[in-house]
Amino acid sequence: MGLFSKMMGRKSVGNYALSLDIGTEVVKALVFKVDENEERGVVTGVGRVRQRLGDMQSGAVSDIGGVVASCEKAIGIAEEMAGVKKVEQTIMGIAGELVKGSTTTVHYERLKPETRIDLPELKNIIQKVQWKAFDKIRQQIAWETGHNEIDVKLINAAIVDVRIDGYRVTNPLGFQGRDVSIGIFNAHAPMVHLGALQTIAQELDLELLSIAAEPYAVARSMGLENNMDFSTIFIDVGGGTTDVAVVRNGGLEGTKMFALGGRAFTKRLAQELNINFDEAEALKMKYGRGELNREISSRLEKIFEEDCQVWLDGIELSLSEYSEGGLLPPRILLCGGGSALPGIRKSLLSGNWIKNLSFAKAPSVSFLQPKDVANIEDTTNMLKDPQDITPMGLANLALEFVGEEKVMSSMLRRAVKMMQN
Repeated sequence: MGLFSKMMGRKSVGNYALSLDIGTEVVKALVFKVDENEERGVVTGVGRVRQRLGDMQSGAVSDIGGVVASCEKAIGIAEEMAGVKKVEQTIMGIAGELVKGSTTTVHYERLKPETRIDLPELKNIIQKVQWKAFDKIRQQIAWETGHNEIDVKLINAAIVDVRIDGYRVTNPLGFQGRDVSIGIFNAHAPMVHLGALQTIAQELDLELLSIAAEPYAVARSMGLENNMDFSTIFIDVGGGTTDVAVVRNGGLEGTKMFALGGRAFTKRLAQELNINFDEAEALKMKYGRGELNREISSRLEKIFEEDCQVWLDGIELSLSEYSEGGLLPPRILLCGGGSALPGIRKSLLSGNWIKNLSFAKAPSVSFLQPKDVANIEDTTNMLKDPQDITPMGLANLALEFVGEEKVMSSMLRRAVKMMQN
């Protein structure tokens, strides 16, 4: 029945779990009840607590004690709203520049194409794909950091594409054919980041169901990963980072993160207007909600102009790698608290930045809304904005632990476990 089965029958919490999004600016905690029969989660409690300035840097934890204190408050608020004493199991999100996600496709030529694919052969193919992906990510992080021996751990893995002689299948067992290609999305992170989150979970006395790469959770949030017609670019603008995920023809091709988010805009405002950070943040939020008069709004737009261009350069650079693989999806979906800044959407719609990328036409830009998240129902009426997508996406991801595991997923999980050990 998966990891959730351990918590069934506890009178104090029943089948409840916790989604914990530890953002650079805000900790978001969702308490949700798991309905195993319908494989959905029902959110019954929401807690949000603003982080102290020094607790997080660019999406990564810099003060464990401070983050633990903020998480305790957010979880307490969510549990009180949900009317439960103590939720013990959680899924946590991880972000940061060195969290890397990519899809590796391996073509495997079978010596006996007339024989049917069996379990040992499939297991061998999956393990080959995983080790190839692991080496690729290690080399990438070593090049970016200048440290050859940085300890990298696998955090997420999902099979996104399986083809036999070019024909797409969901389960290759029993098929005949010569060329088997399997695409597996893997997300890796440095051990120092993972270790910090594991320590936080221990300090909070929580059992970790999973640590998930946040752009992976966002990209899976709509539940359309098996729809071959689904192609979208997800952009999650957080407080310290911007996460980009590219889904093409139903398959998650990869994720990119860069260290520029809403906090940089707040700092710019504080510097230009000679006010403190909290005042600048409050003013920025009002600007994002359209609560300022035209004169002040125009002044703020001017102040943010340069930073919006730098942010847009980051988006262009992030997408350049995927541009080589064919036409980029003609649709961009925005989420995250930082996406509320008017200049973000405006800069994406400007059109100038796409000249060097493989867009057939200027992409449409819209916001991902809580109602778009699959399998998660909100009974609190508090999840109303694009900033709530990440914790809801994490909750949706946690539902994968419920019910029977598919053969391919089971094999992949075993391969992942072997690599993690």
